[in-house]
Amino acid sequence: MKILILNGPNLNMTGKRSPEIYGTKSLDEIMGELEHKAHGMGIELSRLQSNHEGDLIDAIQSAGNGFDGIILNAGALTHYSYALRDAIECCPIPIGEVHMSDILKREPFRAVDVIEDVCVFRLMGMGASVYETGLIMLADILSGKSHAET
Repeated sequence: MKILILNGPNLNMTGKRSPEIYGTKSLDEIMGELEHKAHGMGIELSRLQSNHEGDLIDAIQSAGNGFDGIILNAGALTHYSYALRDAIECCPIPIGEVHMSDILKREPFRAVDVIEDVCVFRLMGMGASVYETGLIMLADILSGKSHAET
């Protein structure tokens, strides 16, 4: 099983930006821990972080040629990127949405989520552990196991 982890704008600042919201671990540290967990599950991970919407769209459009699923933290693009939403909707593989913070409990503009209904699940408010939970949920979906909606 091959899963692509996509992280959007400003997530490269994780560990530095608002540690009271996102924690003190860097994105590289979080992804390293996730790769270790995935390896133990027999899953091959690839990852991309980009501050550019087009890079994420290109990755989603080409992911069907080699990946079984995607875990996406779109960052601020979650709230307004219809182009990203269209790419997700056209993608032939399942995409799960994750956010370290609870976007519904932050500024009102962050409660808008234009990608939620085209993703197979949305997880939020779990800090860095949201990636591991998302990995487990996506692996269950890909293997045909049932899961509770979150």
